[in-house]
Order: sequence, then C-alpha cells, then structure tokens
Amino acid sequence: MQKRLFISFLASLVFWAAFQGCTTTDKCSLQSSSAVKLDTVKSGRFDTGKMWTFDFPPKEYFKQEYNFAPNDEWFEHTRKAALRFATYCSASFVSGDGLIMTNHHCARESVTEIEKDSEDFHENGFTSMTIEEERKVPGLFVDQLVLMKDVTPEMQGAFDQGKTDDEKIKNRDSKKQELEDKYKTETGLQCSVINFYNGGKYSLYGYKRYSDIRLVFAPETQMGFFGGDPDNFTYPRYALDCSFFRAYDENEKPLKTDNFYHWSENGAAEGDAIFVVGNPGRTNRLWTVSQLEYARDISYPLTMMYLDGMVQIYSELVAESIPEKKAALEDKLFSMANSQKAYKGILNGLRDEVLFQKKRDFEKTFKNAVQSKPELNKTYGDLWDKIASLRAEMRKVTYQNAAYNFSRNPSQYFTIAKNLIEYAAQMKMPVDKRDSRYSDENIEKTKAAIFPANFDESMAKKSLNLNFLMLTYMLGADNQLIKNLTGGKSGKDAAAYTLSISQVTTKEKAMALAEKGPDAIFSSNDPFIGYALMTKERGKEFSEQMKNLSDKEADLSQQLGRAIFEVYGTNIPPDATFTLRIADGVVKGYDYNGTTAPAFTTFYGLYDRYNSFGKKFPFNLPKRWQTAPPEFDLRTPMDFVSTADIIGGNSGSPIINKNAEVIGLAFDGNIESLPGQFIFTTESNRTVGVHSAGIIEAIRNMYKFNRLSEELKTGHIQN
Repeated sequence: MQKRLFISFLASLVFWAAFQGCTTTDKCSLQSSSAVKLDTVKSGRFDTGKMWTFDFPPKEYFKQEYNFAPNDEWFEHTRKAALRFATYCSASFVSGDGLIMTNHHCARESVTEIEKDSEDFHENGFTSMTIEEERKVPGLFVDQLVLMKDVTPEMQGAFDQGKTDDEKIKNRDSKKQELEDKYKTETGLQCSVINFYNGGKYSLYGYKRYSDIRLVFAPETQMGFFGGDPDNFTYPRYALDCSFFRAYDENEKPLKTDNFYHWSENGAAEGDAIFVVGNPGRTNRLWTVSQLEYARDISYPLTMMYLDGMVQIYSELVAESIPEKKAALEDKLFSMANSQKAYKGILNGLRDEVLFQKKRDFEKTFKNAVQSKPELNKTYGDLWDKIASLRAEMRKVTYQNAAYNFSRNPSQYFTIAKNLIEYAAQMKMPVDKRDSRYSDENIEKTKAAIFPANFDESMAKKSLNLNFLMLTYMLGADNQLIKNLTGGKSGKDAAAYTLSISQVTTKEKAMALAEKGPDAIFSSNDPFIGYALMTKERGKEFSEQMKNLSDKEADLSQQLGRAIFEVYGTNIPPDATFTLRIADGVVKGYDYNGTTAPAFTTFYGLYDRYNSFGKKFPFNLPKRWQTAPPEFDLRTPMDFVSTADIIGGNSGSPIINKNAEVIGLAFDGNIESLPGQFIFTTESNRTVGVHSAGIIEAIRNMYKFNRLSEELKTGHIQN
C-alpha cells in the first residue's frame, strides 16, 4: 500500500474525530437539529465505507479488527471465486464444476428468457433434475476478474498533458481506450481501466468472460420476493432470494474450476466475522459538500418525481395487462419500485441534518489536512471553492437543460414529433446532402418509421401526464413553452387538450402531415411539434453549457482525488464503481422501531407472516410451500443480517467466513442502509442475506433437489 509521510498525522485526526461528539447515527438521527448541537457532530472512522479493493486489501485492519491475517493466496482465491453477473449483479462459483450462485431477483429476466410455451417458471419455479435439463440463457454472461495492473502513471500523465479541460478529458479517454485495446489484444481478456478516488488511482482490470450460462435452479418468484414491495429494504425478512446457474466451457461441458467457495451448511453464529465479495454499483461518499447539496436540492428530487410517476404508470399497466404481458411488466414495475424506495432513502438521508453534518466535518478535516501543508495547499487548497462555484452555475441551468432536451422517458408523441421535424429538415436539403436514410431508395422506409411500429397508446398517454407534471415543475406553469404545450391547462386536462388538437396521435394523421411536405410540418400548429422546434436550438445551448461545467468539474475532481490519495492513501476505500470489492462486518441484529431485530429469522417466521396476513399477496406462498413436509425443519435459519457495507450491484454477492466458505447470499440492505449512497454507518446499517443453512434446507427438503444439495455440500457434481 502506498502511503505518504503525513498519513499518520491525518489518521490520528480522523480517528480522534470518530470518537468525539455525536457520532452514533442511531442516537443522533432520532433527535431534531434543535435537540442536537450540530457543531458537536463529528465524522466517523468508516463514514466512507468498507468497500475495500483487491488491489490494496486492508490486511492490517483485518488483523486488528478480527485477529485474522489472510495471505495473498486467500485474497487471490477469494477474488477468482467471485463473479460479476451480466451488467447488473454479482455472483460466485460454488462448486468445482462451474456452479454459480446469485439472487433470484438477478435471475428474473433469465427465468423469463428460457420459458417455452405453456411453461411458467415464475409461478412454479425451475428445477433441472438432470444435468441435461439445465437450460442455456441466451446472451447471459459472467465475468471473472483475473488480471489487475496499476496504470496510474499512464492515465494521470495523459490527463496532465491537456491544456484545456476538454483536451484533458479527451487525452484521458484516449489513453484509457489505448490501454484497454492493448491488454485485450495481449491477453484475450475483457479489459477495462478503472478509476479510483476520482482519478487518484487507476487500475487495468482483465476479466475472463463465460458466455455459456445455463439455469440450474430458481425458486418460485413469490419465494424469491416474499413480502413484495412492503418488505423490500426491510428486516426481519423471509425471502428465499437465491438461484443457481452453471458455466459451461467451449466444449459445452460443465466448467472445471479450482476457484470456488466451499459451502458451510451451518453458516455463521452471531458475532462471527463475515465478508461480502461482490460488485457494488456506485457511491458518492467522496463527493464534496456542495456536490451533495446539489444532489439533495436538485437532482434527487427530480429523480424521485420521475420514479414516483413511473411506479404509478407500471402499476396501472400491470392491472390492465393481458396475462402474456404481465410478467414482463411486473419485472419493470419491480425495478422501478426498487429504485423508488432506494432513492427515497438516499434523499431522506441527505436531508438528515446530523448525517449531513458528518459530511461537513469530514470535509473540514480533509481541508485542514491539505491546507496545513504548504505544498498540498498550493496545489489543492482551493478545490472545494472551485467545485462549489461550478455547482452554483449548474443549479441555474439544470432544469432548463432537462426540460429542453427531454431526457427522462418522453412520451412517444414527442418522439414522433421529432421524427417529423428531422424528416422535414432532411427533405429541405438537396438529395446529395441528405443522410443516407433519406436517399431515394430508402426514403419510403424512413418515412414509414416516423410513427413507431411498437407504438403503445396506453403507455404514451400515461407518460404524457408525467411529462407535463415534470415540465411544469422544471419551467413553471407561467412559462410560455408550457402554456403553448398545454393550452394553459393543468393535470389530466392538459394532456386531454394537447391530444385533442395534435396531428401525431395516430399513424394516419402523422403520415398525412408528412405527405404535405416540410413546410406544412414546420408551420404546423401541433403542440408537440411546436415544443420540439422551440426547444431544439436552446436545448443544444443548455446541453453545451452543462457539458462545459461538467468538464471543468471533471478536472477538479481528478485533482481532488489525488489530494484524497495523498492524505489518506488506502486507509479509506475509493467510491464503488461496479467493480470487485470485499466488505467486512459481523453477524449482528440491531435496535429499530422501539424493538430489536434478531440476527437470524427462521422458517417459522415465514409461516407466521403468511398466516398473519391472511395468506394474501404479497405474503402468499406457492402451492408446494403451503404445507411443509414432515422432514422440513422450520427451526432452520432463513435470512440474517450483518454489519457489512453493500449497495446496489452487490445483489448476488456471496457472504463468506474466514475459511472462504459460503455462509450466506446478500440480497438487500435495510431501510437504514439507504443513505449508504453518500455515507456509511455501522449502528443500524445492515446487509440482509439468505442463510446458507436455509438454502440447503429448502433445496433438499422442500424441492427434493438432492442433485443440487449434494453438489453444494461436496463441491462437485454427484452422479
């Protein structure tokens, strides 16, 4: 690990701050700002989290905290047994024959993909009783991190050679592509340059990709998501959120691998040290206070408005849908509802004065460390003020940029209007100057595509209501653009008015307008076409303005990242980047809502919840689960919690013990963990996982899938 001469000085400041004033989030957050003296609130030792990279794992910290000193071989084995599941989840090898474990909610799309006519694996689950029955999932892949190389000098050198903000970014991106291409050619791996500490460090990661992935087992969706949205991001939990796949080699045989996690049937006991190995998505824990204030005041409220609207839309579509479309719509609804709850938790955390004060104190401590050293102060001392100034400028144009460029799920009516405008503009040009799509041989095909073949009238109308709500929020009801678009009306009356006079609401109308030619389109009184024309050029200006501000901030963020690394070295982890991390913690319950959450739940609790809610959705059970067989042990731990640090992207991460044995499978965080996007706390923040004993008990005695339970137990396929 690289360290600087004054790290020990900074570390002592940070550790001192962690034990002064109001540092216990549970106690602080229960009090209003009037009851808490905010100037006594200090940053905590682990506010920036415990998502350690495998490039520089915290060996000394593990030794001090857990009396555990893993060697390089342990870290290499642990790293190579872990996987990145497609582009959205984590996973791991759990047998020497390529068996892969991840969450059921990560497998939902795959379950839908492999269904044939008359099959319903969401309702009934999927069990491949023989290896021949394992089904290949089209397009699915997993990535294994097998190469790590420090490329910081190359990346920082390229960046520094730029003379302008734009040039620096282009140089950085060009060097990134160059390195990725070079190592891909040399190794045959999928290569990516990873940015740590906002550019304080860079690593080249090489992934071995496995593309023949077959489903082995998935429980019924109701078991994988028992409790539905009400229980999402809560604890105690009773979800069997697991699934198993298998990687096959180029000869279509089960993959042979030495790097896999052995299974612990008993799991962990309360107080045991555990480790979560996975790919956390994105965190902003190293952002400045001004960046967090912008997120709190501008970007996250806008995101919440969008997500609230989309959840309502998909809820209505699911209720209206025919059976053939219901599963796909429910997948989208789950995704939106999951994001809605997550962003709400993040925004609430940003609005918590005590949590925010901890961020202010961290920044103050960090600035003091930089500004107390003349050399560092000269290079980095004014970065915070410069970033704050840029964010102030962004506040002035963010809403206009979003409204004029319409980036959040525009109704298809706006898309049709833009297609007509592009058609008109192209047809005004000489034939030899037009885009190839508008050549004589392609023009009819292009014209036919003005009105999309996949037009969904119900979705278009519902989206339009949300669009008008957001546009009015961003620009104001008195804005002339809004008045022209809505006729001065509001709510559903606005959408009804606009649709009543529009010429893009049906294919016949849109084609008739196109046939009249470019001048008719440009002079049309259609409100959608009018909005698109009036915002086109100004939209480009706003977009360019935001890009310039973002480019300047990228330069400053890179410098800030170097300052972070200069001061802290690897004593704090970098922000998450959907790359492999190892997070530590202990199995531990917590106090909540005036009571105590146990470290473990059992199958007894599952049946209590099922009966307590009258066996009604989302607390109903699949048919096979409604009466447990005599051999099924209800005392078995089902789910459990630990103090490990996870976030979105960690879904499907294995939870292992010191022996690198699977003791669980991470699938969620609790409500208290949601502010983890910008700050980590250990008091109530919990990782929720499926217990290894519960997984085996369900597979063996509920699903009677002995082939899988024996493979997990022995680490190899049993014939």
